[in-house]
Amino acid sequence: MKYKVVISAVLAGTLTLSAFGIQDMPSVNKRVGPDVSANSVYSYNASIKEATQAVVNISTQKKIKNQLVNNPMFNDPFFQQFFGDLYNQVPKDRIERSLGSGVIISPDGYIVTNNHVIDGADKITVTLPGSTQEYSATLVGTDSDSDLAVIRINKQNLPFIKFANSSDLLVGDIVFAIGNPFGVGETLTQGIVSALNKGIGLNNYENFIQTDASINPGNSGGALIDSRGALVGINTAIISRTGGNNGIGFAIPSNMVKTVATQLIKNGKIERGYLGIGIQDVTNDLRDTYQDKQGAVVISIEKDSPAKKAGLMVWDLITEVDGKKIKNATELKNLIGSFSPNQKITLKYIRDKKENTVMIALGERKNSNKKEVTVPKDNTQGQLSGLKVETLTPQIRQRYKIPENINGVIVTSVADNSPAEQVGFVQGDIISQIEDISIKSTADFTKALDKYKGKMKRILVFGNNGIKTIVTK
Repeated sequence: MKYKVVISAVLAGTLTLSAFGIQDMPSVNKRVGPDVSANSVYSYNASIKEATQAVVNISTQKKIKNQLVNNPMFNDPFFQQFFGDLYNQVPKDRIERSLGSGVIISPDGYIVTNNHVIDGADKITVTLPGSTQEYSATLVGTDSDSDLAVIRINKQNLPFIKFANSSDLLVGDIVFAIGNPFGVGETLTQGIVSALNKGIGLNNYENFIQTDASINPGNSGGALIDSRGALVGINTAIISRTGGNNGIGFAIPSNMVKTVATQLIKNGKIERGYLGIGIQDVTNDLRDTYQDKQGAVVISIEKDSPAKKAGLMVWDLITEVDGKKIKNATELKNLIGSFSPNQKITLKYIRDKKENTVMIALGERKNSNKKEVTVPKDNTQGQLSGLKVETLTPQIRQRYKIPENINGVIVTSVADNSPAEQVGFVQGDIISQIEDISIKSTADFTKALDKYKGKMKRILVFGNNGIKTIVTK
């Protein structure tokens, strides 16, 4: 199994972290129908005008290295001489560019978007509505489990969006999707809420709002707003056979966005509660067993988990957490994930047709998506800055024909003009030892970096041209 661990996020540079708070819209207590008189036009322009000014265009750049040139035969002098000028025409790398959208959530430059919009980007640029001026953005934090990320630009007094309570949404409510589809500029489309609490298997934590408002490529990370102009969701995905809009779009509810964005801004990461169980919905085959009750059926329990210690068993039906009724497995997973580690919860479950109650102290969920160690540019790791490494797996060994007697972590990328590139690291290198620490996993690599942080250290590297030692800070 591969393990990726983020050492540190890209810092906000000259930006300072001030007190942060998201402003809420009042709760909905009235819904009105349209005026159908002959001399009036029904328009949402006044309602949505401010919201459109808070949706930005995000463009990213990612350098993709040509894997072909990393093949050992390309370093063979005979090969280079034989092919002559053709060798120099082999492209070394390329720049991958992509477009997306984001939503300004505070006047001092915090912007929420989808994680997949900025994932792996070497450069993030933001353009404000009605302007061609570009702002360089810094990464505040990401959460791949919910597909959300927060970036920040160095500008004050920005228009920002206010959040609606997405729990107030009803199927049939009018919504608008704002974004930058196909790079054509700010665009607004209208639709209704088609369904709520949808799970499509896209993210680890999801309870999507489904809408028929057009969400096209480039809309990802943009705003889904209600008729007041309040944010009800972040546009994320479409179901389409052609890549265009087919009337089935999905948005992350604003309540989840608020929770994740606030944690990322305050802590730079997400900490989720952990119960340690595998669950499923109550299927038709199980309805009689559980007397037609709703909930989440326990189908596995991890060793030494909070659930195991609390005495939960396979086939228990969890029906309630802290007084909240549980309808299905997705709802339980999202709810547990919304709690903090070590938080105590009261859980109700049915076993042998009898209801039981237990109090459980949650553990901390380890993020299975963090499988790569990244040493960002310009951080305190000195001349290792700019490296990305990954644990050697059997699949990687087989792909690159790496002998079993070589252990370490493989360098998956080296940032251009980074200190790591300057001291001689290249993609495909295997870091086997740092001073007295043998490297067999990304955890060993992180441990060695921490131990010798800021100190001169010898690094044993297996490369295409043999074994080398790099001495660096």
